[in-house]
Amino acid sequence: MGRVNDPASFAALLTPEGRALLDALRDHDPAQELALATRLRREHPAGLVSAALAQARLRQRGVAKFGAEDAARMYFTPNGVEQATRTSVAAYRAESFKALGVTSVADLCCGIGGDAIALARAGIRVLAVDRDPLTCAVARANAEALGLADLVEVREADVTEVETSAYDAVFVDPARRGGRGRIFDPEAYSPPLSWAVSAALKAPRAALKIAPGIPHEAIPAQADAEWISDGGDVKEAVLWFGTEPGRVRATLLPGPRALASRGLPDPEVRPVGRYLYEPDGAVIRAHLVAEVADEVGGGLIDETIAYITADELKQTPYATAYEITDRLPFNVKKLKALLRERGVGVLTVKKRGSAVEPEELRRKVMPKPYGKASATVFLTRVAGAPTMLVGAPA
Repeated sequence: MGRVNDPASFAALLTPEGRALLDALRDHDPAQELALATRLRREHPAGLVSAALAQARLRQRGVAKFGAEDAARMYFTPNGVEQATRTSVAAYRAESFKALGVTSVADLCCGIGGDAIALARAGIRVLAVDRDPLTCAVARANAEALGLADLVEVREADVTEVETSAYDAVFVDPARRGGRGRIFDPEAYSPPLSWAVSAALKAPRAALKIAPGIPHEAIPAQADAEWISDGGDVKEAVLWFGTEPGRVRATLLPGPRALASRGLPDPEVRPVGRYLYEPDGAVIRAHLVAEVADEVGGGLIDETIAYITADELKQTPYATAYEITDRLPFNVKKLKALLRERGVGVLTVKKRGSAVEPEELRRKVMPKPYGKASATVFLTRVAGAPTMLVGAPA
């Protein structure tokens, strides 16, 4: 006993002794773990101490997604903490369901219950289904630990055999990782995307969580496709059913701020102007760069690169603006001389359409700080030619 993926070890953590041990480890220092384990094993079974220490480490990892207060009370598995939806995204989705009038959801492939928790907190009744016994035990424990057991029923079952007609909506989060890591083919998801779509089409409302890299041609015509970023990081894509078929949108959290496709043609390519706009990743994934270019009155620096250029600075939540001071053909020596001349000590390197690794370039051009100034270098292509654009956030 003692492994995190061992059902007996997990059950022991739910006993009064296990809970007391976890409470004692709430603020433990991982650097002192060996001495701590030695001391705790004098008072508790060795297997229980191992399981509690492993759970304490997972709770520390869970803080990034669930916040310190919830993570300190929740239970995790290694896969569960890795794959769970972060609270900000799950809460946004739960509110979206609520705004559609949904009062009950069948959460298929519920994992450790991240989405079920958010749905229950929005006042929505949830059937949370997973086929893994340990995962179900963890999801059940999380609903109880957060005071949501009255709204969350956890069921161990194959999701393809669950009857969902009694629920207002279906939410499916297929497993997108296998034994060899991340799965990119939607039909290799577990369950496959085609099954999830067929389940969605039978429900009044549905949402399917998918990888943000899904090809647009793989999106069913009946779906309303949404790409979501949180704090600038693209987190996921969601296919909604029973809303607006064919709609494509990007949602930026916190906010939320939403940008929808207007079917605009690709922006024209124009010379690099005073400002460069870097669209949010969700905007790029949703193929909405043209909408942002239209908003800021800009064009592309290259027909294959998602950087927008403009002569005027306009505020937009959908892109970060930089003022460009220099444009150079790709040349390490010239860039190094320029940074030294400007006294740059803090360098940010971004790339799009370049094979050069930012860290490698940073080491070559700035082996040591030249001063206290900061600069941003974009490694990219301008009208097909490898180019370096130097500037700073506007």
